[in-house]
Amino acid sequence: MTDLSLKESVLVYLDRSGGLQRLAGDCKPLNDPQQNEAVYRFRISVNPSDLIEIDPVLGDYVLHDPLGATVLFQSVCFLAIKTLSLTEKIQTASQVNVSLNFTHLPPFPEYKLDLCSPPRVFGPLRPVSMEGLVTAMTRTTKYTQGARFLCTNDACPCSTGFNHIRVHAPGATESATVRNDFACTICSSQLKEDVKFRALGDKQLVELVHVQALDVLRGHQHGSVRYQSVTLFLRDELCDSMRIGRLYRVIGVPALVHRWPGVTWSVEANRVQPWEPKCCPKVSPRVQQLLKCAASSPWRFPAAVARCFGLDLAPPGLYNTLKLSLLLSLVQTRTDANDAFQSLDILVVVSDTLIVDRLMTYGLSLASRGVRHQASEEMFTCLSRDEHGAGTANIHAGSALLATGGICMLGDLGCYKKDKLDHIQSVLESHSVSVFIPGKKYGEDADQQLSLPVQCSFWGLTDSSQRSGRTDLAVLGTAEMGPAPAQFVEAFGLVVQCGERVGQQAVHAQSVHTLQQAMQPGIHHSPSYWEFSNEDYKELVAVCQSLQVDLGPEAEKLIHGYYMASRRARTQSQGVKISLASIKLLLSLAEAHCRLCLRTRVLEEDAVVAVLLCENSVTLKHGASALVIPPDAVFPCDMTDADGLRRREMILDELHQNILRFIYTYAPGADTYITEE
Repeated sequence: MTDLSLKESVLVYLDRSGGLQRLAGDCKPLNDPQQNEAVYRFRISVNPSDLIEIDPVLGDYVLHDPLGATVLFQSVCFLAIKTLSLTEKIQTASQVNVSLNFTHLPPFPEYKLDLCSPPRVFGPLRPVSMEGLVTAMTRTTKYTQGARFLCTNDACPCSTGFNHIRVHAPGATESATVRNDFACTICSSQLKEDVKFRALGDKQLVELVHVQALDVLRGHQHGSVRYQSVTLFLRDELCDSMRIGRLYRVIGVPALVHRWPGVTWSVEANRVQPWEPKCCPKVSPRVQQLLKCAASSPWRFPAAVARCFGLDLAPPGLYNTLKLSLLLSLVQTRTDANDAFQSLDILVVVSDTLIVDRLMTYGLSLASRGVRHQASEEMFTCLSRDEHGAGTANIHAGSALLATGGICMLGDLGCYKKDKLDHIQSVLESHSVSVFIPGKKYGEDADQQLSLPVQCSFWGLTDSSQRSGRTDLAVLGTAEMGPAPAQFVEAFGLVVQCGERVGQQAVHAQSVHTLQQAMQPGIHHSPSYWEFSNEDYKELVAVCQSLQVDLGPEAEKLIHGYYMASRRARTQSQGVKISLASIKLLLSLAEAHCRLCLRTRVLEEDAVVAVLLCENSVTLKHGASALVIPPDAVFPCDMTDADGLRRREMILDELHQNILRFIYTYAPGADTYITEE
């Protein structure tokens, strides 16, 4: 097919797709006398399916040689601008800088790039689609979109006009566009840039890695696999379209850049879209069976699910409150329909950290994304100098940013120095981290301070056997927090105490369980009516996270009443001010319990569990209040059989009445919006 017929097909496509109309609209601002540049950039939306339908040869050309197709579109756009008299400022075709923006690519393996196995080829590469996780990015800097060069020979016709134009090509370095050794094509004299006509654009570098690389950070990698990141170049309107720790699908054109003595491989991004792996979670038949059997009580299903959590690590009946709390955090850590992030941070107080650490690690494996932080690694960010010629700072994600949308497990807080704990506390309070970039070190005139959102739930544990030296532990109910400072503990949402009141019987049960698992792994000798696999729990967590729940009026009234009563009671008797974060914690716990029950409406029973967990947490920090509840209020008795479950529900009903009486006593007027049962 001739070049003329290809241009005709391009013109037909631009006319049918509305490209000519958009071109005319883009040319209107160019008539502003204040705007004088050598090169003018136009983005052309290209739908490969429509293009192939109009002209298969042209469609094949665009998909297999995008740089050559860009020249073709450039020629047609220039002819359209001159024919329609859209602007007088464009005199030559080289002034038209066309960027082809692919709407999508054909769904064939040839157009997919698996970041686990980058291609080992040399030469022109076709556009590809890839998915991955952003692990690092630079700040936005400037690059030269295009420049005008004039011949130094005054007698040469190229000493004026726009005959010599250099524009950026995908993969090219800055020196390929602007240099002082270009020669005139007519008289071979040296060319000199007309600096006042230089066109600048924005540029940003991003490191993208396969999402499976996070399995290494969970501590569950099998085999020796090395994950290599790919460098993306974002230019102009694509800058700041990606965030560290998020998943994206990118269409781009791979480029090989020769930087002596080697060759670097990168991708010029063409289109960026947020991406989430496709999954259609469904509850396993065994979980559905349990849900059906527990339908008579809103408390029974989550209790049974928590009791069977991590049976390989601890026998049923131990650490029930911790297990339930971990499940609540897993189902509540999510991004809602309005892109608002919800989280539930947990701090566990324990005298023997081994089993609790293993239970948390098991819970981490159920999260959609989880990172086990090592105290020697970076928690939030670290800086390095960019290695691709930009000369700016490259911001690398630490554990918390890599865990975006999931769980960051801190482990034993005794491994952290005080300055690290202070930094974590600041992030817990603000849900953001500040990044200081010194200007002198990274080639800038001034220092910069950036703020990055931290959107993950934190799990930590503190060893209560390490004495902190607190003097207020004489207050009834308060707990020894070990190396965790009081302000740090206050920044956590939920504090759970484990193992302090279970005695020698629990130690014996755990010892027997550990020995049995060592001799016969996977066989549970303890009586348990329900056993679920790791996959069952993963599916349950995924389904619960996807539920959109509404807060019922009864639950809202109970939460509001308890918050007001607790605030007044503790202020009067202890001088402790209950912050507004407490009501957010109550709402979060109630919604999480509702999701774990696979319901979409928060009931008053969900609010009761939230109040009991919150009251236990506040008691551990500040001591007991007028609302007297057992230390393990959510699981006040053993649940070895159905009678145990019914006995627990009777105790919870009684605690429900105690909460109502507490509200009526310390929140006058509560009886107008809460009906006593």
